[in-house]
Amino acid sequence: MLIRPVRSADHAAVRALAPRLAEGVATWRDRRAVDRAARTWVEDAIDHAGGPADTTPERALLVAEVDGRVAGFVSLATRAHFTGEIDAYVGELVVAVTAEGRGVGRSLVAAAEAWARERGLARITLETGAGNAAARAFYAALGFAEEDVRLTRTLR
Repeated sequence: MLIRPVRSADHAAVRALAPRLAEGVATWRDRRAVDRAARTWVEDAIDHAGGPADTTPERALLVAEVDGRVAGFVSLATRAHFTGEIDAYVGELVVAVTAEGRGVGRSLVAAAEAWARERGLARITLETGAGNAAARAFYAALGFAEEDVRLTRTLR
């Protein structure tokens, strides 16, 4: 497996993984709006990724390549916490269904952590759907702790 910056030839494969970002979103949310948002997030990550040298210090888009194919990706940025501390932020982390259980996600998280350390950042944060039990268990196994909880009440 190779973890590397995204290349223009990878864009279609990265876009094809966007629907996985809708997994675990609350059932009361509009599915079409969620899918549209996921596609927008991925396009934004592609648009702001550096080139092969990835010299952009605040953002990155890394892909996992397995057997010559994109098996997953992680988008990264810096983000200010409300305390003012700057954290590395995982915007999206996606692994292809066909690559699950092969260490792709763990390798992408390790690459994200290395990216953060290179920038002198002390923390890496991310968000995932409360209903995405598999993702929450995956992140917990890697040492992520839940920090914030958003509560929603439907009024209709």
